[in-house]
Amino acid sequence: MAVLLDAINIKRKMVFELENTPYVCMGSDISTPTARGGQTLVRLKMRNLLTNAVFEKTYKADDKFKEPDLVLVPASYLYSDNDGAYFLDQESFETLTLTEEQLADAMDYLVEGTMVQINKYNGNPIGVQLPIFVELVVEQTEPGGKGDSSSGSGTKPAKMETGLEIKVPLFIKEGEKLKINTELREFAGRV
Repeated sequence: MAVLLDAINIKRKMVFELENTPYVCMGSDISTPTARGGQTLVRLKMRNLLTNAVFEKTYKADDKFKEPDLVLVPASYLYSDNDGAYFLDQESFETLTLTEEQLADAMDYLVEGTMVQINKYNGNPIGVQLPIFVELVVEQTEPGGKGDSSSGSGTKPAKMETGLEIKVPLFIKEGEKLKINTELREFAGRV
């Protein structure tokens, strides 16, 4: 029997199923009534894990949601072509394919061998969870302006090997390997 979750117990980053679709909670706000007999309401900000659509909806505190058949599978990125991106499942050693829509902007961080977590819903791959930090090589950068480095806080644009463009400190040169924060889309340090 499927586990049922009350709307009031749904917290940030929890996954739940609504109308046979998996969602992840991005935030919840509980409104407790001040009047007698009023119902406690829960406003959920959620992301559809199949379409990546984000929206907010209000539910009664005792509304029930199913726990989805969602598993995270460790996988390594192999390559991409016109049909999608290919990953090697590290448990079953089968090749998993994700479309461009399922990947969203994850391709900005993927180089051969990058370890990720693949979301599988009812046994089918539906998306990818990136590590917080990835290592990428600077492909192209512009020289910093004269005098910018005196405060130590100057930045310049850099294009990474995947095509991702970020701001980096002035001392970074082409060919250097950098640690990139995938959640903030920014430079996190040298490797």
